Amino acid sequence: MMYILWIIVMIAAVLVEAASFALLSIWFAVGALAALVAAILGAGTGVQIGVFLGVSVILLAATRPLLKKFMPKKYIPTNGELDLGKTAVVIEKIDGMSGTGRVRLEGVDWGAVSADGSVIEAGVSVTVIAKGAAYLTVQPVQSVQKTL
Repeated sequence: MMYILWIIVMIAAVLVEAASFALLSIWFAVGALAALVAAILGAGTGVQIGVFLGVSVILLAATRPLLKKFMPKKYIPTNGELDLGKTAVVIEKIDGMSGTGRVRLEGVDWGAVSADGSVIEAGVSVTVIAKGAAYLTVQPVQSVQKTL
């Protein structure tokens, strides 16, 4: 009857691993498989639990540090995040009341809004402080320097 428990534990661990990709629960699935083999061979409940814990802990301790070397270590910013802080030039007056405003950032034209709602004239250099799906939130370069 214990073999059914080990099958359930193994399936649950595999499902958790498939959902998380954390390289943690997969070792418990292997431990459950080893305990299942012990159950089929007639080992007692205590031995099965010992096999499960032993195999799981040994595999976790032996392989996780090695696998972590190959996993990404640092956060990789998105393209949108890379644009924050860059300087753009207003090519169409930014005026929230009239719904106008365009800037050119690295050769690409974007809709733009002013961070504080102020009007920004064409030709002014602005700093990108936020990026939406189709527009940039900007403020004049001198405003950014004052806040630093």
